[in-house]
Amino acid sequence: MAQEKTSNLRKIAIALFVIVFAATAFILPKLYFKFIAANVDISEKTYLYIPSDADFKQVKDSLDAKAQFKRPQYFYDLAKERELEKKFKPGKYALKPGMNNRAIVNMLIAGNQEPVQVSFRNLRLKENLAAAISKKLEFDSLQFMQLLDSTAFIEKYGFNKDNVYTVFIPNSYEMYWNVSAEDFFIRMHKEYTSFWNAERKQKAEALKLSQQEVSVLASIVDAEALMDKEMPTIAGLYLNRLKRGIKLEADPTVIFANQDFTIRRVLNRHLTKASPYNTYRVTGLPPGPIMMPSINAIDAVLNYEKHNYIYMCAKEDFSGYHNFADNLADHLANARKFQQALNQRNIKK
Repeated sequence: MAQEKTSNLRKIAIALFVIVFAATAFILPKLYFKFIAANVDISEKTYLYIPSDADFKQVKDSLDAKAQFKRPQYFYDLAKERELEKKFKPGKYALKPGMNNRAIVNMLIAGNQEPVQVSFRNLRLKENLAAAISKKLEFDSLQFMQLLDSTAFIEKYGFNKDNVYTVFIPNSYEMYWNVSAEDFFIRMHKEYTSFWNAERKQKAEALKLSQQEVSVLASIVDAEALMDKEMPTIAGLYLNRLKRGIKLEADPTVIFANQDFTIRRVLNRHLTKASPYNTYRVTGLPPGPIMMPSINAIDAVLNYEKHNYIYMCAKEDFSGYHNFADNLADHLANARKFQQALNQRNIKK
C-alpha cells in the first residue's frame, strides 16, 4: 500500500514538473521578448518627437516609423500593461540600437528627454531669432513673435517692444525641445539676469546708462566694428558724442531705419529717412538695438577706451579698420579718402 502511494506521489510530481516545465517554456520566452530582448531595429541613434498635443495614435505611428520594432506586439502588450497611452510625456527622445521595450516605456513615462542645444548670435532682427530657434524647439516663430509683441507680458520683466531684444544674450543653451515660448523667454531672462552681475551693473551706472541702453549702444558698436579689437575705441567715441549731446550719426542705424540691409554706401537720400532709429536725425540712442549685440560688444561699452575722438571713417584700404579723429577737418580728410576708394571700386550704393 505504501509502495502504491509512493508511486502515485511520483506520478503527481512528474505531472506537476511537466506542467511547470511546459508553462515555463511557454511563459519565459514571452517575458524575455517583452522585457529583456532588444526590440529596436535601427543601426544608429535616431530621435522620436512627441508634440505637446499628440494623442497616442500619433505616438504609436512615430514609434513604428522610428523604432522599427522587430516584435511590435510585445512592445504594445507592455505599453498597455503600463498604461503608456495615458502616461506618456511629450518631448524629444533618443532611440538607440538594441533598446528593449522596458527601457522605451520607462523613458516615455518618466519623460527622460535628450536636451537640445540652442545657439544664437549675430542675428539682426527679432524675426531672425524667432526663425532660428523655432527650428530647434517645438513652438513656432509666430508664437514667439506674438509673445515679444505682448506689452502685458514683457513689461513684467522690465522691457518694452523696442528694447526687449536686449534680453537675449548670445550664447549656447541647453533645454528641452518642448519648452513653451513663455518658458523659453523666462529662461532667457534668467540668463540675462545672471549676465548682468554686480560688476557690469556698476559699470553701466557709472556711464549713466541702463542695461538696455548699454546693449543698444553695443549693437551699434557691433555693427560698426569688423574687428573686435576696435570695439572699445568705437564705444568710447559714441560715449563722447552722447556726453556732448552730439548726434551719433552712425551709418548702421541709417541702414536699419531704411530696412535695406543691402546698402553698402550710405547716401544723402538714406539720411532723410524719418525714424527714431536714424541717428542722423535724432539725438541720443535709438529706442532699441539694431542687431543682437555680442557679449564682446557689450563689454566693450562697459570697458570703453578713454580718448577724445568724436569722428570715425572706414579706412580706405578696406581692411575693416577705421580712421579716428577728434576734429572735423581731419575727419573730412579721412572721409574724402574713403569716398575716393569707393568710387574707384564703383561702389555706388
